[in-house]
Amino acid sequence: MATSKVLAGAQVVLPTGIVDGGRVIVDGTRIAGSAPSDADVLDLTGHWLVPGFVDIHNHGGGGASFTSGTVDDILKGVHTHRLHGTTTTVATTVTVDMDALAQRAGLLSELAEQGDIAGVHFEGPFISPCRKGAHSEELLRDPDPAEVRKLIDAARGQAKMVTLATELPGGVDSVRLLAEHGVIAAIGHTDATYEQTVSAIEAGATVATHLYNAMPVLGHRTPGPIAALLEDERITVELINDGTHLHPASLQLAFHHAGADRVAFITDAMDAAGFGDGRYLLGPLEVEVSEGVARLVEGGSIAGSTLTLDRAFKRAVTVDRLPVEDVVAAISATPARLLGLYDRVGSLEPGKDADLVILDAGFALKGVMRRGEWVVEPQLG
Repeated sequence: MATSKVLAGAQVVLPTGIVDGGRVIVDGTRIAGSAPSDADVLDLTGHWLVPGFVDIHNHGGGGASFTSGTVDDILKGVHTHRLHGTTTTVATTVTVDMDALAQRAGLLSELAEQGDIAGVHFEGPFISPCRKGAHSEELLRDPDPAEVRKLIDAARGQAKMVTLATELPGGVDSVRLLAEHGVIAAIGHTDATYEQTVSAIEAGATVATHLYNAMPVLGHRTPGPIAALLEDERITVELINDGTHLHPASLQLAFHHAGADRVAFITDAMDAAGFGDGRYLLGPLEVEVSEGVARLVEGGSIAGSTLTLDRAFKRAVTVDRLPVEDVVAAISATPARLLGLYDRVGSLEPGKDADLVILDAGFALKGVMRRGEWVVEPQLG
C-alpha cells in the first residue's frame, strides 16, 4: 500500500502566495518535495488547502476543561478542536489556587512532552481585579516573580506564555524573569496606562492577550495599552474573531496597524466549544452559554468563547473581507513563529509536519490532517 499521498488541484496557500491547481505531497508524517509513482492522489479541485491552525489561547472544548479536567478530558478537548482544524493547541489555564495551578502545570507538561499539546499558557492569577473578566477575584494576586517562577518550574520547560497585568507590583520584574527563561510575557487583563505598557514592552513583553478585551478602551487623551500594543513591532496581538468579542472595525484597525505578521487569531475557547449551550464551570465560576455566547452567571461578563478556528477563518474571509493569505498567516504562521515552532508547523513546506486543512470554495471545513493522518476524512461530495 502506498504510504505517500498527493493532494492535487487545490488552491494552495504557501508562504510565497496562492498557487492555483497546486499540490502538496505527504510522505508519512511529513510534507515531501516529491512523490513516488505509486502515491495515492486526491483530487481537490475547487477547494482550498491551507496549513493546520495554531491556537495559543484555548481553555478547552467538547465539554472538557484544560484547567480542571482529567487527562482523558484534556485529550477530548484537544481532539474537539482538531476536528475544527486546530492541529497545534496550547492549553490555557484560568485562575485557581496556586498549588492547584502548579499541580495542573505538571499534568499538562506530561501531555506536552508526549506531543498532545504544544505547551501551557497561564492566564491568571497575576491579573488586575479591575479587569478580571471571568476570573475569580479572591484568587487573584500580584505578579511576584518568585510565584511566577514556581509556575514555570512546575511546567518543566513546557510553559509557553504567562498573561500578566504588568502595572501591578512585581509586574515588570516578572516580565524580565519570563524573558530570561524563554517564556512569553503577555500583557492582558490589565488596567495599565500607555506609559506603563511601554515600560513592560521594554522589559520584554511580546504579546497582547486578546487585544481590546479586558483592558481600558482606546482614548484620544489617554490612549492606554491598546495604542502601545498596536504601535510596537515587537508585539503580537491576539484577536478573538467570533463576532461577539470584537466589532469588525476594531479587527480591521488591528490588522491595519499590526499587519498579519503580528496578529494571532485565537479561540479563548472554554468547555462549551464544540459541545453546546448550557451551564459550565470556568475555574470556580459558573458560566451560562446561550446561543453560543458564554457569560458568567453572576455579573454577566463574557467568559471566554465557544469559538473554533474554522469559524474564525471563515468569518475573517467572508465577513471581514480579509485576504486569504493574511488569514492563513494570522491563524497558522504567526502563532507558530511566536511559539518557536515554525520549523515544524505553520506553513505547507517540505520537511514540516503534514498538518493541513481542506476548505471548500465557501471556506467550510472539509478535511483535517495531522502529522499525515486524517483527523477528518475529506468530504468532497
